[in-house]
Amino acid sequence: MTISKAQFPILQSGIYANHAAVSPWPDVVSDAIAAFAEENKVAGPRNYRDWITRERQLRGQITTLIGADSSQDIALLKNTTEGICTVAFGFPWCNGDNVVIPKGEFPSNRLPWLAQQKRDVEIREVDVRDTSDPEGALLAAMDDKTRILAVSSVQYSDGFRLDVSKLGSACQVADVFFFVDAIQHLGALPIDVDSSHIDCLAADAHKWLLGPEGIAIFFCREPLRSMLKLQQVGWHMYENPWIFDRPDWSPAKSAKRFEAGTPNTLGQVGLNASLSTFLEQGMSAVSDAILRNTRMLTNGISSMPGLRVSSRTSKNRQSGIVSFNTTDHDLRELYGRITKAGVDCALRSGSIRLSPHYYQDEMVMERLLEIVEDSL
Repeated sequence: MTISKAQFPILQSGIYANHAAVSPWPDVVSDAIAAFAEENKVAGPRNYRDWITRERQLRGQITTLIGADSSQDIALLKNTTEGICTVAFGFPWCNGDNVVIPKGEFPSNRLPWLAQQKRDVEIREVDVRDTSDPEGALLAAMDDKTRILAVSSVQYSDGFRLDVSKLGSACQVADVFFFVDAIQHLGALPIDVDSSHIDCLAADAHKWLLGPEGIAIFFCREPLRSMLKLQQVGWHMYENPWIFDRPDWSPAKSAKRFEAGTPNTLGQVGLNASLSTFLEQGMSAVSDAILRNTRMLTNGISSMPGLRVSSRTSKNRQSGIVSFNTTDHDLRELYGRITKAGVDCALRSGSIRLSPHYYQDEMVMERLLEIVEDSL
């Protein structure tokens, strides 16, 4: 089924431009979750085999969405942070190893790596905004002791987008594992883990994927996943978890080895419904609509006296996020006037951050720009 504006009741209550935080659900997601709640109320888990089938389907959807070779590489975790910690705390570090990350990362893709300093791992933070060649600067920070390059493919504060294909190709040559936090990428822009040589990727469902909180995509290919020391042990991390009296308790060789306990079936229902719409729409169409909004906002805000777009405006750096600040007005007061006028947005790193989605058209962007201008 093709998603229409009617699928998004949020369109009737102001302008929601905060998908980089937590997204409202379309009807297809809320209806699926409501139906699942009703099923549980009247039948309990009698149809649990159907739930297992849906979980298998969801892994296939994720495999298609990110361009993975096999659903064996897919795990369903609680959140992006769990995926990052799975790698950061499970990696077989040696004294003197280092990790390279961009400066200004969201805490989820910074704190777990910094915690490895207790294991004599050096953390090298590179300012990707203060250079004409961000990818080159990250790669130049690597040496023969670099084990992991960990980046957010799209930065949370201003939408700064990195070229993951260039980074992944260089990491493959240098024998460095490439980790991508894609929470501000998946659902907004296409990504292909295979052609980009991404070894590991994590992303929650509740931002651009328009799904519920509490469930996340975790992609981890061999040989990395077999190197990671498991941080949790439980009944669900086996190829067939329903054999409770098995003689062999060796974890699954697939990414299911990272799923220790009972799955989030409710979250699976919501994410399954959401991904069905993205795959039907096609990520190229979704991305085109999002970048159209980005261009409209960038051009409109740039033309307003006293405002400056703090996001990068070059085509290869743009994403679904447009951030701006001001030299002529108090930023918090301006933010307050914009939100009071009915726009949901955010303050991040000294800028007002706007992040509309593909279902919002040119008329919505024009109204958003009018509100910003009136708020001046």
